[in-house]
Amino acid sequence: MAAQKINEGLEHLAKAEKYLKTGFLKWKPDYDSAASEYGKAAVAFKNAKQFEQAKDACLREAVAHENNRALFHAAKAYEQAGMMLKEMQKLPEAVQLIEKASMMYLENGTPDTAAMALERAGKLIENVDPEKAVQLYQQTANVFENEERLRQAVELLGKASRLLVRGRRFDEAALSIQKEKNIYKEIENYPTCYKKTIAQVLVHLHRNDYVAAERCVRESYSIPGFNGSEDCTALEQLLEGYDQQDQDQVAEVCNSPLFKYMDNDYAKLGLSLLVPGGGVKKKAAAPPQAAPEGHAAPAAEDEEDEYAGGLC
Repeated sequence: MAAQKINEGLEHLAKAEKYLKTGFLKWKPDYDSAASEYGKAAVAFKNAKQFEQAKDACLREAVAHENNRALFHAAKAYEQAGMMLKEMQKLPEAVQLIEKASMMYLENGTPDTAAMALERAGKLIENVDPEKAVQLYQQTANVFENEERLRQAVELLGKASRLLVRGRRFDEAALSIQKEKNIYKEIENYPTCYKKTIAQVLVHLHRNDYVAAERCVRESYSIPGFNGSEDCTALEQLLEGYDQQDQDQVAEVCNSPLFKYMDNDYAKLGLSLLVPGGGVKKKAAAPPQAAPEGHAAPAAEDEEDEYAGGLC
């Protein structure tokens, strides 16, 4: 079966080459027919699991479409070549081709397809190169934002923010979460704004920036419904405990359901948050114990007894 598909692919390649040839009666290559044959060859090689040959056929198809000024079809072929590289576990190279495809989609005036390609590339590379994935998700968000598709934009920004937190790139994460929060405010999704404020505060406290954390809460009072909400009360308690270096109070807030059931990356920030000075939990003062018989009384009692018989 595989050998049959390989032969089929080779036949399509040969036909494509014929379409590209010129002669005395044929002055221009037939790029459209050649692209079609290259596409058929790619499918045949893919079915035979000959991914290297399939990738090469896709690239030739893309060039033929470009020569024919069919940008959308060229982009599709580049994207397919990227997917063949994915099958070969060559993820950085795959992402490069998918990025190229997305730029061509934008040039062709199909931003939605460009955004979907970029998001797909981000998912491919996320576990291998999180920094590149962040860049791709942010690019995707920008495309959606330019198209005024804010819900899709903010979803991609959220993915970028979580990856930044996971990589402990807190300065960048704080900016990314602020952008999320601004969009949620613009689309009047106020309860999610409250959650983003919690995320911001946790990030700022992990940056050891209490002032920025406090400012986030103070600025959020202008968001409808925030003041007096469960989120607001919890954040005020968290900041109070952090400021007073009370690890017990901080731990109690961060272990509450409100914090524990956030996105996993933010829940982990809460559980690992330590107050300045080492974060050792305060112990309750031990009650005074009566001195056993035959033992000296505590020092304070000795001082009282020193003058028990008067000054003379």
